[in-house]
Amino acid sequence: MTKTIKGNQASAEQFARDAAESTLALNPVVGINPDDLVAAARTTALQGIKQPLILTKHMAGYGRKLVDALSGEKPYSAQKKDRRFQHRAWQDNGFYNGLLQAYLALNESLEEWADDADFDEVDRLRAQFVLRVLSESIAPTNTLAGNPAAIEQALESRGKSVARGLKNWLGDLRHNGGMPTQVDKSQFEVGKNLALSPGAVVFKNEILELIQYHATPDKVYKRPLLLVPPQINKYYGMDLTPDKSLVKYCIDNGIQLFVISWRNPGPAHSDWGLSDYVDAIKEGIGAVKSITRSKDLNVIAFCSGGVTASALAAHLKATGDESIHSMTIGVCVLEMEKTDSDLSAFSSEATLKSAREKSRKAGVLRGRDLARTFNWMRPNDLIWNYVVNNYLMGNSPPAFDILFWNNDTTNLPAGLHADYLEIFGKGALNRPGEFTVGGTPLDLQQVDCDKFFIAGVTDHITPWKACYRSSLAYGGEAQFVLSHSGHVQSLVNPPGNPRASYYVNQDRPDTPEEWQAGAEQQQGSWWPLWMDWLQDHSGEQKARPRKLGNSRYQAGIAAPGEYVHEQAD
Repeated sequence: MTKTIKGNQASAEQFARDAAESTLALNPVVGINPDDLVAAARTTALQGIKQPLILTKHMAGYGRKLVDALSGEKPYSAQKKDRRFQHRAWQDNGFYNGLLQAYLALNESLEEWADDADFDEVDRLRAQFVLRVLSESIAPTNTLAGNPAAIEQALESRGKSVARGLKNWLGDLRHNGGMPTQVDKSQFEVGKNLALSPGAVVFKNEILELIQYHATPDKVYKRPLLLVPPQINKYYGMDLTPDKSLVKYCIDNGIQLFVISWRNPGPAHSDWGLSDYVDAIKEGIGAVKSITRSKDLNVIAFCSGGVTASALAAHLKATGDESIHSMTIGVCVLEMEKTDSDLSAFSSEATLKSAREKSRKAGVLRGRDLARTFNWMRPNDLIWNYVVNNYLMGNSPPAFDILFWNNDTTNLPAGLHADYLEIFGKGALNRPGEFTVGGTPLDLQQVDCDKFFIAGVTDHITPWKACYRSSLAYGGEAQFVLSHSGHVQSLVNPPGNPRASYYVNQDRPDTPEEWQAGAEQQQGSWWPLWMDWLQDHSGEQKARPRKLGNSRYQAGIAAPGEYVHEQAD
């Protein structure tokens, strides 16, 4: 492949970054179904019919923009970061340059029409989303004739790239529901080249496995750390390869680490709700305390795991149980405002009710269904990039650990799904006493242990402002850190990345805008800052245990355990 062709396509590193920015997560997207998107498209189209003068004005404006662009008076230029138009033909070839001018002028005109049309605030967000999906889908680069890099590849390979692309497409029709394959799964195996940190399962119930890890130094901190991962996606996102493993970072720094690995539920487990998950974790906490002989522990949790851990903490507090000494909560939202993101704009009582009923009938919210819907929420990153790479260029799907992990989907039992919809749809955890676990009304303001919150600047799944507002629901002292990137990359953020940075503000004002105004940027990863904080909350040091588990909770199957290998049906 020539340098020019490479320049037009996402590099290996960029593919990985796109995957990290566009991973699955539990958020208001669980309430979206294709009917919602069709309804939004219908509302958008009808607005043009209701206001023909505004539509006509912008159609005429598009004509003027195109004439000015093609005449060279006011030409358009693609953004430098837009990899679709980096091939030299988009500038040097008259046909392709004209195609580019027409496409960019159309995009600008559609944006201006959406701004000018008489939408309310939420419908405007929905319309902007629909138009963005339309714009990304009709990009000329999505076709062989409209993609000069693909044509060049076909000529240089004497048609072999076209044949390979056809083979890839037929394979996806047969084996991937017609969606482009995002990752070469043959290059990865959990326990072989992913999730390699040394440990063993020391406790197991029907909902979770509890993995204890071997600490590296001779001295460890007395107070252990329990990691509660999200139920959407598997735990080993925090233990990918050794160079980007938060698990390894913890055990290398003397932390006695225990990690929950959730079972992948099927329809038979449809009744599992948040109370069942909390009870399962409580059993795991009993094992952690017994093994380490510690009266309490620190907790770290991410995304939907953060919601679960928050409900757990409030439940324990209400029952007089002081097992949790401190909490670290990352990329976690308890309630979104309609204007927080494209996703939250589609959340309504009707859509949440529809989603609840659909998963109740199926017994689970299937991971593959969530993935398919979410792909169309980010079509350029999660569909068209791979159409171009796999079909037009005839390349194999990329082989990246984060992509593999993101495609290793899990189901969500209908009971837990319904509880999360209640929390997201009504902000139930934000309101003292409105949500109960195990018969206990929850009040996060009573959860007064120290806390460390992490969010991502460009996180479109759990937007950082919503994360900040959610952090105000808890009592106690707290530190909020804003990492430089998106949903997963803000977490998978080991030291050594020259582009890494984060923002800190020791104050805790009432709004995210006030927090941001007083925040200072720091270079590097937030991991060392957090580790200093965690070690300060981990008590004194002691000799590293000679073995995992104890007489009651004996070390069993080696990490990563058995549940992690269960596949969503």
